[in-house]
Amino acid sequence: MKKLLCYSACSVLTLAVLISMAACSKNRVQQEEGGFTITVGGSSSVSPLIEMFKDAYESANEGVTISVSTSGSGDGIRGAAEGTFAIGMTSRPLVPAELGTDIREHFIALDGIGIIVNNASPVSNLSQAQLRGIYTGSVTRWEELGAAAAGASGAIAVVSRESASGTRGAFEELLDFQDQLVGGAIEFNGTGAVKAEVSRNVHAIAYISLGSVDDTVKLINVDGVEASSENIRNGFYQIARPFILLTRRSTPPNEHTQAFLDWILGSEAQAIVRRNWISIQ
Repeated sequence: MKKLLCYSACSVLTLAVLISMAACSKNRVQQEEGGFTITVGGSSSVSPLIEMFKDAYESANEGVTISVSTSGSGDGIRGAAEGTFAIGMTSRPLVPAELGTDIREHFIALDGIGIIVNNASPVSNLSQAQLRGIYTGSVTRWEELGAAAAGASGAIAVVSRESASGTRGAFEELLDFQDQLVGGAIEFNGTGAVKAEVSRNVHAIAYISLGSVDDTVKLINVDGVEASSENIRNGFYQIARPFILLTRRSTPPNEHTQAFLDWILGSEAQAIVRRNWISIQ
């Protein structure tokens, strides 16, 4: 009888252990199925490239999700420093005050800033000096540009990005007119809105990331030089800037985030860069 009770007790104990092991196993499976999310936020110019990275990386790494939000380079820089994002995005170099914060930079690509007009516009080439005149207000009508207007006339609709935009910061710095944007310029918070305005307004001119140019708008030359990857790489086209990802220096990225960053700097991701932008390799 005692032997039977002993066997019964052992059976109950074994069953309890098995149930406990099954529960732990289930918890591990749920954690694995839940996966891991990498938050990326900031520049709307960098985001199209990150979206391409996201598609490729998630396809090859089951359980990893990359969440991308866009609100401007300024937010990307602050978000990385404050830990709001695992990775921040900026399309302008950091200013000295930002370099002194808790940020580590990861250069991932080069990008040109393309000058766009409406598809119906006859304008095909402008100089940097003419662009500076348009954006500071010393040139307000197309016919004031002489031969460069190619017959275009009427008031110029100056389209720009919002003040926090990395594209705007880089554009103004490269053309040397920081904080001198003409009053009355039409300002938008994203690249899509800029393209939409230019595509509907024959008098409009704007600037966007070269990688975001499509057939809804017309890309023009600057100083007689085409905005192409080759011309940016060799320095002939001068309106260009870096794409930078940012992480916190004091808190190293976790293994998932670091693996994603390492992949971005590798050959597979840099081949994706070369589709529309300029690789760092």
